[in-house]
Amino acid sequence: QVRLVESGGGLVQAGDSLRLSCVHSGGTFNQWGIGWFRQRPGKERELVAGLRWSDGNRFYENWVKGRFTISRTKANYTVYLETNSLEADDTAVYFCAARPVSGIDWRREDEYGLWGLGTLVIVSS
Repeated sequence: QVRLVESGGGLVQAGDSLRLSCVHSGGTFNQWGIGWFRQRPGKERELVAGLRWSDGNRFYENWVKGRFTISRTKANYTVYLETNSLEADDTAVYFCAARPVSGIDWRREDEYGLWGLGTLVIVSS
């Protein structure tokens, strides 16, 4: 069964960094857009960043403010989310999701047809 698998979460201190990974099992990301989302405790799930696999074009939510970076490695079909200067408010389950490249709005969750189960990031202040 084709699925997305996230990894890299954990418990860190405020100010630390983590690199989250998203792997597409059994397939490739060709002609897809990959989004990283997160769901903080008691909050709605929200978009963090998106990346178009074919050309690496990126989209970031304004609040990211340069702290997070989305990237890809074509050789192993992996999309990364580098998270830096982590704050307690970044504590969340981080999900990756894939959508057709024809998608219009990175934020629209109904455009994504494939989701991972998430990886938990806990930032201790």
